[in-house]
Amino acid sequence: MVQAPPNTAAIPTRTKPTRTWLVLLAACAGQFLVVLDVSVVNVALPSMRTGLGMTPTGLQWVVNAYSIAYAGFMLLGGRAGDLFGRKRMFLVGLGLFTAASLAGGLAQEGWQLLLARGVQGLGAAVLAPSTLTILTAAVPEGAARTRAIGTWAAVGAGGGAAGGLVGGVLTDALSWRWVLLINVPVGALVLTGATLWITESRAATRNRLDLPGAVAVTGGLAVLAYGIVQTERSGWTAPGTLAPLLGGLALLGAFLAVEARAAAPLMPLRLLRIRAVSSANVVMFACGSATFCTWYFMTLYAQNVLGYTPLGAGLALIPSSLSIVFGAKIAPRLMPVTGTRNLTVIGLLIAAAGFGWQSTMHAHDPYWMSILVPGVLMMTGAGLATTPLASLATSGAAPGEAGLVSGLVNTSRTMGGALGLAILSTAATARTGDSLTPEALTEGYALAFRTGGFVLLASTVIALVWLPRTARR
Repeated sequence: MVQAPPNTAAIPTRTKPTRTWLVLLAACAGQFLVVLDVSVVNVALPSMRTGLGMTPTGLQWVVNAYSIAYAGFMLLGGRAGDLFGRKRMFLVGLGLFTAASLAGGLAQEGWQLLLARGVQGLGAAVLAPSTLTILTAAVPEGAARTRAIGTWAAVGAGGGAAGGLVGGVLTDALSWRWVLLINVPVGALVLTGATLWITESRAATRNRLDLPGAVAVTGGLAVLAYGIVQTERSGWTAPGTLAPLLGGLALLGAFLAVEARAAAPLMPLRLLRIRAVSSANVVMFACGSATFCTWYFMTLYAQNVLGYTPLGAGLALIPSSLSIVFGAKIAPRLMPVTGTRNLTVIGLLIAAAGFGWQSTMHAHDPYWMSILVPGVLMMTGAGLATTPLASLATSGAAPGEAGLVSGLVNTSRTMGGALGLAILSTAATARTGDSLTPEALTEGYALAFRTGGFVLLASTVIALVWLPRTARR
């Protein structure tokens, strides 16, 4: 493992063995909530549109306002955990997330909902990196930690997978508002457990936070995503499209310039020279850009084309929900047999096969052909690939930068997902055009899945060429 630079040695935790499973429970519960809220709103989007009079573009930003804030500030959240304490940042992030959930559930206007979702994403960005770092600090390195990371990945995958079912039940039984309000009592319970069970840990360094870097990367992502969405209305060459696209790229370039010169950068560029860190994050970014959108399009297809209710759409996705949990959970057992890189490649190929199958869907296909089998393939592959990628990325970091690298892993996946959703949604809408017939909608969704499949194949090539064979210890 790379040695820690001076003044960045991690202060060890003293978690008692009998309390380790309670720490694991609290960390995984926080991760579950964070990932759940990426997807839980999907089946509620039609109801949100009716209740608040939102446009289709506005609905897309219900998802992206959360995702972009989540991805853009996660590096800051990871560094804050290293500096100020992982437990403290876990509690601060979860408290902010819970409060924003209450505000979103009570929103009376579309802009209020979007603002609340953005603040939710900020809270999630502070919370999420600490979940993995707290877990790795509590569990000794070796097989036990690999199993714990597998559980963490499975729970996170389950949060994304359960979003459709949870959202469908709450929307049908109560209203769309409860897909956000449900976080309030659950968040309060997790806050109580984390306060009692988690032991504080932090890095020894006392460097300042890189706020300019955080603002630049978040602003760059948001402006770039806005420019991509604008292509649907104005095309790629219109001034209203080129300005945000170029502006977003300029802000991301400014972020790299800030990081190269900052005394305490948000993302030390030297980390990217570590093969395990850079390669795993690039593959995670590409993989996330495709898989993040899966449930978004599948729930829209189920409701807008096949005529399912929100609850019916959620129930239809249960097999794929269980598949991603299964894939993430068995990955630690397969890694010693296949090798970390090989398992990543196998997972990506299985997911790509599912995307290819899904891209052949029609407006009147039976359930097993249009949702069941391709969904199981897509999500099993995604689950198999996530754990080895997370293991590779975190194996290359010094102990004092554990929170930073954990945040980078989550950032890559969510950043890829946010931009991927903007691109694939724009492609689907452009193919559909002004027609809202089931056939036209299906053609748009099929194009999105076809594009995602090609992205996964490209990710497979990158993994074969660049990823190390195994995680370094």
